[in-house]
Amino acid sequence: MNSQETLNAIALTRLNYFNLSGLVQLYQLMGSATEVVQHRHKVRDIIPHASDRLVEALKGMDEHLRRAEAEMAYNQEHGIQTICLNDDNYPQRLKECDDAPLVLFYKGNAPLNQERAINIIGTRHCTTYGIDLIRRFVQDLKTLCPQVLIISGLAYGVDINAHRQALLNGYPTVGVLAHGLDTLYPSLHRQTAEEMLHQGGLITEFLTQTNADKMNFVRRNRIVAGMSDACIVVESAARGGGLITAGIAQSYHRDVFAFPGAVGAKCSEGCNQLIRDNKASLITSAADFVKAMGWEEDALRQQARSKGIDRQLFPMLSPQEQQVVDVLQQYNDVPINVLTVKTNIPIATLTSLLFQLEMKGVVKMLAGGVYHLLH
Repeated sequence: MNSQETLNAIALTRLNYFNLSGLVQLYQLMGSATEVVQHRHKVRDIIPHASDRLVEALKGMDEHLRRAEAEMAYNQEHGIQTICLNDDNYPQRLKECDDAPLVLFYKGNAPLNQERAINIIGTRHCTTYGIDLIRRFVQDLKTLCPQVLIISGLAYGVDINAHRQALLNGYPTVGVLAHGLDTLYPSLHRQTAEEMLHQGGLITEFLTQTNADKMNFVRRNRIVAGMSDACIVVESAARGGGLITAGIAQSYHRDVFAFPGAVGAKCSEGCNQLIRDNKASLITSAADFVKAMGWEEDALRQQARSKGIDRQLFPMLSPQEQQVVDVLQQYNDVPINVLTVKTNIPIATLTSLLFQLEMKGVVKMLAGGVYHLLH
């Protein structure tokens, strides 16, 4: 992604005077942020029904472009990636959502398009029961599915316990923030956040100097939901952010699960309601979850590894197939256009090689033409 396109995409995110999905629609119709900015005075030639507020907002782009320049300079100085909607490393699951952010700001080392991704969410007032559920769930899931990206919101309670258990069990974990990457809320979680930068990361749609306002937490919930294959609610009161995230996940056609709690227990009222109203599937363990998701193949591969069955028992690979595998071993979750550059294999030949490797059970294609090496 060139710097001018990135600059324009950041500037467009500042236009929050109209519905976010409308902005994404405009971006997708015109193909790039640069096209939107260049034709900002002729929006109605492209979208005749564009709102007056949208038209007026686009006329005032100069100020937003200056702000975007400052943001890019800050990001470059602090090692923050700016990921635009059309970038290959943009979370492909989130890209499927109508209200996906045009730009994400990311600091960390975990690929955002891993084969498995879940969010673990719930109340900020987590009980001992909830903490124990998270500990056992993540620990057992690691045995059954060793490669899962765990996503949450770095908030008090369920969120921070999910991140900490992911770190303890060797899982990459990403925290979705409700503010810019120049600050951290709550500051009490700074040590965990710093650990996550080396085993996961922090991500946000918000520019620097953005306060952690109440509405920002609601907006960030859609990113938590959209980046994941499944949403797991551990504990929740009758009302709360966890239920909002679960509702968004359901609207995105994601699988939603909830742990049941004692009748009358305040921190379990929301979970019990979700289960009662068929808005979430009941789970009591990681095994329940893996079975419901159809991820048993991960468990079988893990069992095979524990018995000493490794890649040497895979079918013999040709030199070119081995070349592709070597690149995936080094980087993994690589788009095909990047693979062709790193292997120096023509795209037509590479497509055939990847198909053969899929047939041999060595690689798997993820959303967006991203290839994942099966371990």
